[in-house]
Amino acid sequence: MKKTPSAKARVVPGVVDAHTHAYPPEIFTDPAGWARARGEHHWAELVGPRADGKKSLQGFADRKTMLEAMDDAGVERCVLLGWYWENHETCVWHNAEMAQWLRANPDRFSAFASVQPLAGSAALEDLRRVRDAGFCGVGEVFPAAQGFAMNDAHWERVLAWAAEKKMPVNLHVTEPAGRDYPGRIDAPLRDYQNVARRHPQVDFIFAHWGGLLPLLALNPAVRADLKNVYFDSSASPLLYDSRVYRQVADAVGAEKILFGSDYPLRVFPREQKEPDFARPVAEAKQSGLSQKELALVLGGNVRKLLGL
Repeated sequence: MKKTPSAKARVVPGVVDAHTHAYPPEIFTDPAGWARARGEHHWAELVGPRADGKKSLQGFADRKTMLEAMDDAGVERCVLLGWYWENHETCVWHNAEMAQWLRANPDRFSAFASVQPLAGSAALEDLRRVRDAGFCGVGEVFPAAQGFAMNDAHWERVLAWAAEKKMPVNLHVTEPAGRDYPGRIDAPLRDYQNVARRHPQVDFIFAHWGGLLPLLALNPAVRADLKNVYFDSSASPLLYDSRVYRQVADAVGAEKILFGSDYPLRVFPREQKEPDFARPVAEAKQSGLSQKELALVLGGNVRKLLGL
């Protein structure tokens, strides 16, 4: 049998990373220039040269490199997320790239679709197309960066479609306090609470620990509004110390947490010359969660959510 680049033995079977990204090699050498040429100004600000001269935290990896990194860390499957592009054409382009990864390695990758809701019927048509291609969710979406309000009529139609098709929706959430960085845009947590309440039939994933919104679920009214919400741990080492795993599990339950690395972001910049999965996985395992909780966080929850 012909072996793929992912064929060597996996160290820890069962780890599923619910928050990763895949980009075509054409953007690797000059991502900011590529973005500016296509009117993706927010992305350009995020990945461009830093004023302090330090290397951008954004890394890049082709499919073969990513599969090898997954094998090295015992990651069995990754969910490829779209990006919150400003332009519909960029969403279509990105979705086509992720569809190629799905066709090449359906046993290793799942995918969520990029979408710019302001494109209206064109956005919905592309969502239908990628769903037929095997995509299983929508996002990452960030209304504040994409130029629409959380109650925008176009966005509401996307959410109604996601509910009908049972497609989970991943939303970027910026932490409400912390350091400033190029491209930072605030994300009012009340908007996220409200959208979850308005759309109880949608399974939401609030990325980056939901800006610590799950800790506010200690308020019973907030907890009731978040019953259809999961929280992923993407970029966690850049934002919080590892105690966040235990605290969020205590607040909402380990069954609401999805492990996410944000690969190929370099989330341990002092240690990583290139992105990897091993360090984020190790942090989760050393976070103080029980073995039963880890089984849920490192794969069980996302498998159940996506029907894997």
